[in-house]
Amino acid sequence: MGTGHNHGVGPGSTGARHRGRLLAVLFLLTGFAVVEVVAAWWTGSLALLSDGGHMFSDVLGIGMSLAAIQTAVTAGVGEQRTFGLYRLEVLAALGNALLLFGVAGYILVEAARRLPEPPQVLAGPMLVVASAGLAANLVAFILLRPGASESLNVRGAYLEVLSDTVSSFGVIAAAVIIALTGWRYADPIVAVAVACFMLPRTWKLAAAAVRILVQAAPKHLDVAGIHTALLQVPAVTEVHDLHVWTLTSGMEVASAHLTVTAGTDLGGVLAAARSALQDRYGIDHATLQVEPAGAVGCCQSVGW
Repeated sequence: MGTGHNHGVGPGSTGARHRGRLLAVLFLLTGFAVVEVVAAWWTGSLALLSDGGHMFSDVLGIGMSLAAIQTAVTAGVGEQRTFGLYRLEVLAALGNALLLFGVAGYILVEAARRLPEPPQVLAGPMLVVASAGLAANLVAFILLRPGASESLNVRGAYLEVLSDTVSSFGVIAAAVIIALTGWRYADPIVAVAVACFMLPRTWKLAAAAVRILVQAAPKHLDVAGIHTALLQVPAVTEVHDLHVWTLTSGMEVASAHLTVTAGTDLGGVLAAARSALQDRYGIDHATLQVEPAGAVGCCQSVGW
């Protein structure tokens, strides 16, 4: 029997390539989050507070992402960390999602408390601060967009900034309505809208993180197709014990046992199988065990 490894995993996760952008966004949003929370206390605006609270969750989430990415890169692989600490990036994304759920829940409860009799708010300062927050979110949106498709953490920060951008428009609209008509209900209503806008995107981020943590096969990969591709490798007669999972963002991993005919060139089989996984499915890290036809005990020894 023989085993083959295809090591395409670099020294850092995909999120590590975007640390500079994440750091710039972190400093930018930290400053404006403080401004918005202070302005919300001054103006009495729940909508502005929801925007500032959401921005603070962005800051904490990006901070956790940067810490996880840095730890994964510097800690590396050790005797007891054979896969390194890449999963910290996913745990940070899940923590970020839980934080967003908490922020949305607080906004909804506070809005329900205020709706019967909304307090007076200062529409002018509210409009100025919300406009400045919108500008900050647009800059952050531009910085994060290139990495959103590569890293789960960058995607999480990107989605948060996107929802922050939309919520800033809502706060601006509420400020204009209150300034022109005096209709104070616009403030808690916009706050509820911001919270409801956050929830589905937060759920999607949490679901993506949990999917990786439970080692489910990536949605974009056809496991049955991978099985067929390996079975089509010359001299392979059977494929079993096939597992496909995601280590962290952009790192798909596979393992499988390949049964081959007697007298087969094992090196050629391994090279062809690795090539099939790389070229067709983008799987750069595969552990393949080659077994001669008629071998017994392999399948029976695997209990999962």
